[in-house]
Amino acid sequence: MSQTQQLARDALGRLVFIDATGKRHSGVHPVRAFPITAPAVGIGIMDQSGKELYWYPDVVKIAEAELVLIEEELAAREFMPVIEKITKVSTFATPSIWDIETDRGPTRIRLKGEEDIRRIAGNTLLIADSNGLQFLIKDSTQLDKVSKKLLDRFR
Repeated sequence: MSQTQQLARDALGRLVFIDATGKRHSGVHPVRAFPITAPAVGIGIMDQSGKELYWYPDVVKIAEAELVLIEEELAAREFMPVIEKITKVSTFATPSIWDIETDRGPTRIRLKGEEDIRRIAGNTLLIADSNGLQFLIKDSTQLDKVSKKLLDRFR
């Protein structure tokens, strides 16, 4: 970011973007262009109505102070547990209940339909549970044998 723009936090902890004219935009949020396939390529700073205020083409070129603020915001917004193992499914028809182990611990999700399992790129899958929470399988070929077998029944 050039010297004339900056990110900061206000007294309420909200992210504030100060543009080149000195105008303060409160409650802004960062959005990655490709959060799963290329997280270091392109981050936009969006206002509350979704309008882009600033574009960072490359994360490695962001000043450290701004990057810390951006990463804090993204961590809160991009909660996406990674599925490491599928231990049990209630039925091979949908809807079904899945018992899974994630990088954040074991949990149970409800899969409404097979369309809730989406291939992102290569062997990367995104699974949406009935509550709208997204779960990531980074590489389906790296799952254990039981998990692969259970997953294959739904794809």
